[in-house]
Amino acid sequence: MVNAATNGELKARLEAEARRLGFAAFGVTLAQDDPLVGRRLDEWLGEGCHGSMEWMEARSDVRRGPQAMWPEAKSVIALGMSYAPQTDPLALEAHPDKARISLYAQGRDYHDTVKKALKALARWLVAEVPEATLKVFVDTAPVMEKPLGQAAGLGWQGKHTNLVSRAHGSWLFLGAIYTTVELPPDEAHDDRCGSCNACQVACPTDAFPAPYRLDARRCISYLTIEHKGPIPEEFRAALGNRIYGCDDCLAVCPWNKFASAAQAHRDFLPKEELVAPPLAEFLSFDDSGFRAFFAGSPIKRIGRDRFIRNCLYAAGNSGQVELIVQAEKLLLDPNPIVADAARWAVERLRANP
Repeated sequence: MVNAATNGELKARLEAEARRLGFAAFGVTLAQDDPLVGRRLDEWLGEGCHGSMEWMEARSDVRRGPQAMWPEAKSVIALGMSYAPQTDPLALEAHPDKARISLYAQGRDYHDTVKKALKALARWLVAEVPEATLKVFVDTAPVMEKPLGQAAGLGWQGKHTNLVSRAHGSWLFLGAIYTTVELPPDEAHDDRCGSCNACQVACPTDAFPAPYRLDARRCISYLTIEHKGPIPEEFRAALGNRIYGCDDCLAVCPWNKFASAAQAHRDFLPKEELVAPPLAEFLSFDDSGFRAFFAGSPIKRIGRDRFIRNCLYAAGNSGQVELIVQAEKLLLDPNPIVADAARWAVERLRANP
């Protein structure tokens, strides 16, 4: 088996192949568990900050690190694809009649694009080192990609808990390859947040109880995507016109000034119909219309009912009285969560014409 002392040239060619496949960030770390990461995970879960994401707790034992999942692993290849935006992610804040969709969901589903490239890179490595075994991961597995990315030198976990890169700002989709090949590790990245607290101040729902700590139960991304029930009334006004995710804490990061849209993978270029869609267009979706419109999009996974729920909250916040007619049609929706959101939207629009 090739070992870390002799395979620096292999690593260099591996990085070149990764970049050819569309990865903008590349780094390697040892496949070791970090006790600090495990303790922080336990604290976060113990405080219930994961909300209803039971899958975070169900596999927390293997989420702790590479060795917990796969003791044979020797190296972790950490990778990132850029989705740096061409326009201001906060521009639609001033247009309440438009639906705000998180940047990451305006293009193709990143799971498909990143996993395809990870598999291609894995095949390349096996062709070079036939005795190698490996596993590829992108987001859906119990893998802590962000601390691994920091350990591999891609960037650091910022105060908003996401990875920040000096070259790509906050706009990276992360993936990882665990392998039995011993590769020379890169140096872990230092924290460069300093005294900046822009992301903490920007959060509309105060989802950060402290720097580097996120309470998902208050996070708009969690509430609009992962949360299945009615969104608590205390947060509905703060949603504004956000119907899928939230970019606020990412968008205000000063390191984004170094990110270039030219570095973004072409699959993540925004679809024109998702850049500034009128809210009225979405309120009439039935299940088949929703699925057809969002084919190939990560938005499809939340289903029509959760999506319409979000759109109704946004309608209630819009001040667009002409949306009352559409909201009223949903008062008798078979899904009680949609019907409740319609009631809230109608009452709010009537009270705030």
